[in-house]
Amino acid sequence: MLDTNIRNQLQAYLGKLQRPIALIATLDESAAAVELRDLLREVATLSDLISLHEDGSATRRPSFAVTVPGEAGRIEFAGIPMGHEFTSFVLALLQVGGHPPKVSAAVIEQIRQLPAGLQFETFISLSCHNCPDVVQALNLMALLNPGIRHVMIDGALFQAEVEQRRVMAVPSVYLNGEPFGSGRMELEQILAQVDTGAAAREAEQISARAPYEVLIVGGGPAGASAAIYAARKGIRTGLVAERFGGQLMDTLGVENFISIKATDGPKLVQGLEEHVRDYDVDVMRLQRAARLIPGELIEVQLENGASVKSRSVILATGARWREMNVPGEQQYRNKGVAYCPHCDGPLFKGKRVAVIGGGNSGVEAAIDLAGLVAHVTLLEFDVQMRADAVLQRKLHSLPNVTVITQALTTEVTGDGSKVDGLLYTDRASGEARRIDLEGIFVQIGLLPNTDWLKGTLALSARGEIEIDARGQTSIPGVFAAGDCTTVPFKQIIIAMGAGSTAALGAFDHLIRSTPAAA
Repeated sequence: MLDTNIRNQLQAYLGKLQRPIALIATLDESAAAVELRDLLREVATLSDLISLHEDGSATRRPSFAVTVPGEAGRIEFAGIPMGHEFTSFVLALLQVGGHPPKVSAAVIEQIRQLPAGLQFETFISLSCHNCPDVVQALNLMALLNPGIRHVMIDGALFQAEVEQRRVMAVPSVYLNGEPFGSGRMELEQILAQVDTGAAAREAEQISARAPYEVLIVGGGPAGASAAIYAARKGIRTGLVAERFGGQLMDTLGVENFISIKATDGPKLVQGLEEHVRDYDVDVMRLQRAARLIPGELIEVQLENGASVKSRSVILATGARWREMNVPGEQQYRNKGVAYCPHCDGPLFKGKRVAVIGGGNSGVEAAIDLAGLVAHVTLLEFDVQMRADAVLQRKLHSLPNVTVITQALTTEVTGDGSKVDGLLYTDRASGEARRIDLEGIFVQIGLLPNTDWLKGTLALSARGEIEIDARGQTSIPGVFAAGDCTTVPFKQIIIAMGAGSTAALGAFDHLIRSTPAAA
């Protein structure tokens, strides 16, 4: 089942096992179970420390647990962990087998102190590049705390359960049978939800930090580049970010990053984070900025109540998906309204969906979805699509795609629990029309994450931070870089260059300024 290269790599990884592992499978005679049995048997041949048993005790078939012989399984996979989840499977093998996890001692202790009786379930799709982060975080929690259990559920394989629970987006996490969270979550974010006192403790610790010389707000390509360039100057550097990687974490394919022919967003983010951590940068994760207060020491207040001060600040808050802002969109978000076709597309297999937007992202989404769903309707506001000609030709060649131009979406409709259609106005005739469907994928561009800065510094009419050639904003000592600024082209490589420029601009500002008293 595994090709020779992957098999050899896995065997090398399994050489790191320090204790025996038991794979406890619950199977039947379905095609998926046969495939899973073949995978588990092959893996078991790669190490003398791995044993395979079939006891049929789990609720879901096919499924298997990864555990230590003689112990009840707390890490379970319901489905075949291939695609993006193969890494989750390998990490589970290594960590259950005694290989130490790459988390701090403080996080390990926090997990061990959590109360018992936490039963997590995560619905995923194998094409979702955000799902493994959640699966791996919850697996680690189950490994470290005997009172925690986690099961990964492949939504495409357990469609009846997906329908019953009305799962419309992945990853979707349930705790003790109740909805817990949806979308990409990091370990620290999950812990903050479970450990209710964690946020207050962290806010207190952050506020106690001494002032920085450069504080970067944002952890995307621009923020990471700024942090590296600032730290290389030997100045005290801090970075606060809601999530490291930003919008790049939602980018599946990257083929225009010079010197790297092809990669994906999460892999590039991993490299960025590793590079940043090579330097003395104080990274404060899962922190959203709420207010910027100019002064000799510039203050950034965070949503958790913490306050951070610095002699200079670089704003690299990036952008987010633009929303339609029509009735029903928020009500049915993650209940049929989605923004990531790669992640959520498999949940709509055999159903009717719409894609809003005729640019490259919209047309690419429609092409991808056409191979999964029963029918795709693409709606474009303008008189013609704006996507590249080669993409348009591909789209028009597909038999299950309908393109509607001059369409203004006016409402998302549903039955109270999930989407059942959308309303739009034909801009040519003025006629109101309806499309019956089960899913809507919004692909209409980005908005800068600058709402919290309104009234503080100069913004363009589109809400972008106005900067000069050095990245300087309208406030002395405050610089900006990346997709949140007036830079005309929103590209990864341009954001990195802008981050470097802003860091050099901030350093130049510092050496020409008199340090303020803390």
